[in-house]
Amino acid sequence: MAHFAEISPENDVLRVLVVPDDQEHRGQEYLAGDLRLGGTWLQTSYNNNIRGRYAAPGMLYHAELDLFIEPQPYASWTLDSTGTWQPPVPMPDDGATYSWQEETQSWVAHQEE
Repeated sequence: MAHFAEISPENDVLRVLVVPDDQEHRGQEYLAGDLRLGGTWLQTSYNNNIRGRYAAPGMLYHAELDLFIEPQPYASWTLDSTGTWQPPVPMPDDGATYSWQEETQSWVAHQEE
């Protein structure tokens, strides 16, 4: 079975539907026309080998990268070429658990209980 995500005019992922294997090659036409659902449909994959990652409602389609991406988590974060949001300061790699603080543009360690 193939999976196709419906994309809004603003490139929001609205839903993901399954298409029979024999219709995979024409998923857009099958969903929009044959099933009369209309809309724009793009193939996605559980194996992450089509458009970077499996699409889900609430995600976005980035046309320039041809990838499904998560929404931007913070205004200061930038999107890299793999469709992953990167903070302006790398998270420390010392084994502690951190949270991003947008106001201070820094990582804050969680206190152990």
